[in-house]
Amino acid sequence: MIASLRFLIEGIRLLALLALLAAVGLYQRFVSPLLGPSCRFTPTCSQYCVQAVLRYGVLAGSWRAVRRVCRCHPWNTGGWDPP
Repeated sequence: MIASLRFLIEGIRLLALLALLAAVGLYQRFVSPLLGPSCRFTPTCSQYCVQAVLRYGVLAGSWRAVRRVCRCHPWNTGGWDPP
C-alpha cells in the first residue's frame, strides 16, 4: 500500500515537472522571440526557472522563479544571478 502511494506521488511530481518545463519551453520558443531580448539577468528568467525547478523541485523552484521575475524590471541593474 505504501509503495503504491509513493509511486503515485512520484508520478504526480514527474507530471508536474514535465508540464512546467513544457510551459517554459513553449514560452521560450514562441513568445520570447516576439518580445525580443529584455531580461536584465544572466541566465535569462526562463532559463533560471528551468534550472531552479530541476535543482529544487517544482514548488521551491517555481517560487524562486516567481521571485526572480519580480526582480526583473527596469530599475534593477540585473547581472549574473544563478539559481
